[in-house]
Amino acid sequence: MNIELLKDICERPGAPGYETPIRTLIEQEIQGLADEVRVDNMGNLIAKVKGRASDAKRVLVAAHMDEISFMVTHIDDEGFIRFHVLGGFDPKTLTAQRVIIHSEKGDIVGVMGCKPIHLLSAEERAKPLAIKDYFIDTGMPKAEVEKHIAVGDPITRERELIEMGDCVNSKSIDNRVSVFILVETLKQLKKTKPADDVYAVFTVQEEVGLRGATTAASGIDPDFTIALDTTIANDLPGFAAHEQVTKLGKGAAIKILDGSVLCDSRMIRFMKQIAAKNTIPYQMEILPAGGTDTGALQRFSKGGSIAGAISIPTRYLHQVIEMANKNDIQYCIDLLTACLVDLDKASWEF
Repeated sequence: MNIELLKDICERPGAPGYETPIRTLIEQEIQGLADEVRVDNMGNLIAKVKGRASDAKRVLVAAHMDEISFMVTHIDDEGFIRFHVLGGFDPKTLTAQRVIIHSEKGDIVGVMGCKPIHLLSAEERAKPLAIKDYFIDTGMPKAEVEKHIAVGDPITRERELIEMGDCVNSKSIDNRVSVFILVETLKQLKKTKPADDVYAVFTVQEEVGLRGATTAASGIDPDFTIALDTTIANDLPGFAAHEQVTKLGKGAAIKILDGSVLCDSRMIRFMKQIAAKNTIPYQMEILPAGGTDTGALQRFSKGGSIAGAISIPTRYLHQVIEMANKNDIQYCIDLLTACLVDLDKASWEF
């Protein structure tokens, strides 16, 4: 596995609406892997691999390239920065973290600050911290901050990818691991050309409402769609077996539903058959809450698409210590590749 590429993809900044740095990296990596590459008005990066068949169907595979982030909203008289969140955050995960403010004049490192516990009243200690209780400290006074930073500048989290046993650990495994999987799958399709046209779409603004996927689906109008995203691996102390969504190391997750979608039963059946045929370990995913690009992809092509998703089991989602198993990542590459190669051979009757 190309860990250096995965590391670069995870660490590259790309706040919702400000995906240029990560999009540039992906464009470089997929050079020569597709017949057509373009960027739509929304910012989605679309790579088309033409199929062999004269009556080729359109298959859209999406991996969102944005990451949960922040945006500068105010600089106070002491130079401390207030911010708006871009995506879903559990406030307690902000404590003791470094961030990077991306301005037109360059990147500035800051730290997430809040009141020291020593100075909290008994009443304050009894309450969990809220987003509004945090601020960003750059170590500079207001005049110096304003030379470099402006309201509207995006902010991303600072953390490097490391290997831990059979796993990788980093910020933004959600959803950069899926970006990696889609890039690696394009490399495989270069060796084994699919019958149908494959549109590999690296979508924008998923974390703020599936926006890029909506535009991509309506523009491409696919017959089939497959979303790639992380899912909760809560194989952790405190969860009963029946409460677990997925487990690390048990294979690619085939989505049945999440909070935004009921996957097409035909696609679920097809993915299970392909996994069994190719002896690819897999597990089923039922995620009661939360949404993914799958929901937008299913609904915003004309008449809807036959939609499904391959999910990557991930612990500690939306933290800077997200963890995925390297074998699961490879199983997802294998499953996606096999599905795209054999899609034309399947029966799509209800």
